[in-house]
Amino acid sequence: MAEPLELKKTLNLPKTEFPMKAGLPQNEPKQLEAWHGGNIYERILESRKGKPLFVLHDGPPYPTGEIHLGTGLNKILKDLVVKTKSMAGHYAPYVPGWDCHGLPIETQVEKELGGKGKVPPAEFRKLCRQFAIRYVEQHKKDFKRLGIFGRWNDPYLTMSHEYEATIAGAFLDFMEKGYVYRGRKPVYWCLFDSTALAEAEVEYEDHTSSSIWVKFAVVVGHRGDVAGIGSDVSAVIWTTTPWTIPHNRALAFHPDFEYAVVETEKGALLLASDRVAALQAECDIKEAKVRARFKGRDFDGMKFQHPFLPIQVPGILADYVTLDQGSGIVHTAPGHGADDFNSGQKYGLEIYAPLDDKGVYLEGLPEYKGKDVFTANPIIVKLLGDRGALLGHHEYKHSYPHCWRCHNPVIFRATEQWFIKMDQAAHGKEKSLRQEALEEIHGVKWIPAWGEDRMYEMIDKRPDWCVSRQRFWGVPIIVFYCEGCGKRLEDFKALRNVVKWFEEEGADAWYKYSSEKLLPNGTTCACGASKWRKENDILDVWFDSGTSNLSVLKGAEWPADVYLEGPDQYRGWFQSSLLVATGVRDASPYRGVLTHGWTLDEQGRPMSKSLGNALYPIEICEKWGADLLRLWVSSVEYQADMKMSERVMTQLSEAYRKIRNTFRFALGNLGDFDPWRDSLSNDQLEEIDRWMLDRTAELLKKCHEWYANYEFHRVYHAIHDYCVVDLSSFYFDVLKDRLYTKAPRNNSRRSAQTAIWKISSALVRLAAPILVFTSEEIWKYLPKLKGEPESVHITVFPEEESLACGIAKEAAEKWERLAQVRSAVLGALEQARAAKIIGGGLEAKVHLHAGPQAPGLQKLLEEKLPILPALFIVSQVKVAPSAIAASVPAETLPGLTIKIERADGAKCERCWNYSTHVGENNRYPTVCERCTEALAEIESGGSASVAVS
Repeated sequence: MAEPLELKKTLNLPKTEFPMKAGLPQNEPKQLEAWHGGNIYERILESRKGKPLFVLHDGPPYPTGEIHLGTGLNKILKDLVVKTKSMAGHYAPYVPGWDCHGLPIETQVEKELGGKGKVPPAEFRKLCRQFAIRYVEQHKKDFKRLGIFGRWNDPYLTMSHEYEATIAGAFLDFMEKGYVYRGRKPVYWCLFDSTALAEAEVEYEDHTSSSIWVKFAVVVGHRGDVAGIGSDVSAVIWTTTPWTIPHNRALAFHPDFEYAVVETEKGALLLASDRVAALQAECDIKEAKVRARFKGRDFDGMKFQHPFLPIQVPGILADYVTLDQGSGIVHTAPGHGADDFNSGQKYGLEIYAPLDDKGVYLEGLPEYKGKDVFTANPIIVKLLGDRGALLGHHEYKHSYPHCWRCHNPVIFRATEQWFIKMDQAAHGKEKSLRQEALEEIHGVKWIPAWGEDRMYEMIDKRPDWCVSRQRFWGVPIIVFYCEGCGKRLEDFKALRNVVKWFEEEGADAWYKYSSEKLLPNGTTCACGASKWRKENDILDVWFDSGTSNLSVLKGAEWPADVYLEGPDQYRGWFQSSLLVATGVRDASPYRGVLTHGWTLDEQGRPMSKSLGNALYPIEICEKWGADLLRLWVSSVEYQADMKMSERVMTQLSEAYRKIRNTFRFALGNLGDFDPWRDSLSNDQLEEIDRWMLDRTAELLKKCHEWYANYEFHRVYHAIHDYCVVDLSSFYFDVLKDRLYTKAPRNNSRRSAQTAIWKISSALVRLAAPILVFTSEEIWKYLPKLKGEPESVHITVFPEEESLACGIAKEAAEKWERLAQVRSAVLGALEQARAAKIIGGGLEAKVHLHAGPQAPGLQKLLEEKLPILPALFIVSQVKVAPSAIAASVPAETLPGLTIKIERADGAKCERCWNYSTHVGENNRYPTVCERCTEALAEIESGGSASVAVS
């Protein structure tokens, strides 16, 4: 007879080459090289051919500098959307893009040149293009490092020839439909960069201004005089922009507010009754006795003397006047404010703003003429004081608009610009651009839902769109003026000839060729002249990016299924895309809009270099790995603002370690498992294995729904909790005895392995969009069926039906209850260990009894008695028919009493369980009856039903 087996070698201990330590910073770049060398993105799309199309359209970032955490978050979220849709069975292309024109690039190039105007426009454009390409390549590398798949070899760039031609063509579409006009209106103006700014290019920062209260004396003897008000009365205005006082052309009253003339030591003053107390506090006025009261409408047409200019300005009525600040009378300079401008249009006021592009006064008194507006502020305050018109003056810190790039304060300035009419209907249509856009908003799915109201309000209240910029790096406005009569060319067929040039050579053709070269031969004006002057302005960069849907989305890809950006894009790309698409194609370019919040530090502050609290994606990858950053993105409720810190990453690294170890346990116990050869059918599986497969199927169903709704944090937490609580702490713990001690091919062990394999195969695919590198690593080691893809990212999510065993509801409820009993027993075992009754769980014998407070539990315990030792990981369990002496009630399960004592018998050398049968096997005298059976099966090479004795 053969020698007895060495007991240690008969155990099926876990064995896998899947490393315990991830080494993500070192190993992820190797995987990236393999992916891109093997064209992973193209292979994924090839495998999805013919499947339903899903398109996430990428909002283009500016290629300026290192990507920051917010950019990384944005791109990872997009990648999560694309990967989840792909693995849900969609053909989901992802075309990344960059917004290459505009002020951000120009500013950086000017810094490198050492100032403005250092080179000719054509050379400047060339340098801008080179700068953009340099950072596009850097961004590509950084985004790919985050595990993001996409068409990196052929992204879309707003400076490409095709794209620039699309921009020019879209502008001509707007012009041909009658939306475009040139007019003089106040716009945000950056004095430093000498250009108009879109609302989306303005950020609000703290600024200290001069807050002044100023008198405008009443002029009597004119139509519009109000009875009871004499020449001794002065209307009071309040402003934080003293530099606009020279351009005042009216005082605005609210028609329904009550106004009062009050007698003060500083004269008789007219202001809103509700603002008298504020006037006294701000201007150090002791006495204020009311002489008379009026309604605002009484002052319509009254004349007031400008405090230092020889002009009289009228009283006008306006609903935008409020009682929140100031005097209730609004200083109105139509050349320097939107409301002021609208009132100016209504009352025929002069739109007066004689400033140059640097904000220098071109007209005015000697005191301030030739000075810029901010330098002139204190000069004008002094001038008002010298003329006896200054009632009060102090410094006022408030939120003020600044240029988003140079961070200098901006002004409102009326200039000649190109605009798109919001309230103009296209030729042959009834509804205006604003009306059509508002209607389209209701057909979009907004996540979060408040996005719909935000977008509606912004479109509803926005002014006409100023689309011209006084810069060089962008797409020129395709407009020509006759050099003979000055009339604008309106032959759109001729104008579209320029678009053809752009298709061939890009917008540089505008600066390279003459007008006559760009236009068709023989293009003449009605006056007979054939010489044309080109427009100097370029298009707003938001018009550029808003055109992306027209340039990038081809055929069925338009409209996109979803746009995903931060909340600032409601006034930026979301809005410009909607307006461009509605103007050109009469429909929204997106079916859904998804918005994420801002990234903050641990104290809730925005991250910035100056604060020293910034974290950068590449730094995180070098220290923790991209999968840890992706884990953070998927763990947070990204629709709100998100905090990030090294402490957060340390916590997530522990969560990652637990998930990884769960898979490592599974892989270690599948080393000898071939799913083709060894897996069992559902009816051959043990009941606990079928129950766990059903529970996994339920998890899949929930995660499929959460992925579909972009609720990634729910998926992450569900996977984490399932790995840590349901698998590692419960199911895998219970399985260890079966996996380690049963004969390798024993049906009970194969049942456990079948369940582990199915669960692991499902979970790794479920986690693949989040943990892109780790899932691929796991997939390499996981036993697979023939024909399964070599990359987990080419697979699809498993269907619930592939795991569900259909265990009866009653049986499932029994296992849920047994899990509760297990938790109670584990608590009692811990107390017994603390009391030195036992050392480990296998030294324990557990006595159980369930009373009437736990209906049906006693019967369940008796029914499941044979499996309870394995469930509790103890050597013996007894279910007592009546109350147990010296037992203690379970803390978590009323009606159950538990008693722990030392197990009977001796310790089995092989499985470490205690048994009274140890020593009964002559061949293996140190093993228990369970191991005797396993050894017999091993020695026979098959299934043994009797032990070798």
